[in-house]
Amino acid sequence: MWRVVLAAIVVGVMVFSLVDVITIEPRRVRHLPKAAWAVLVVLTSLLGSLLWWTLGRAPRSAAAPARPPAIGPEDDPSFIDNIEQRRRSREQERRIRDLERRLADLDDDEPKPGQ
Repeated sequence: MWRVVLAAIVVGVMVFSLVDVITIEPRRVRHLPKAAWAVLVVLTSLLGSLLWWTLGRAPRSAAAPARPPAIGPEDDPSFIDNIEQRRRSREQERRIRDLERRLADLDDDEPKPGQ
């Protein structure tokens, strides 16, 4: 009975390792190509699996370059400056419209020549 359990464990480790070899990103594979690791795992079962997990598979942190954290547009200084410029522009346009309206009101209040 214990032989069946041991064989099942060995086969399970081999299958798990083989699936990992097949699905891992190529940049995380060290020392040998993925195909060579797959053959090694299948032919030497437990030894190949142990070698894969100790020598062939690079840790995730070593393989992936550190990405800067994602920032939203509100964290981008140029976005904030653009919003501020648009706000100033709208305020300036509003002032100009108010001044033009006042001037037009003043023009209406003055008597026209010939009246």
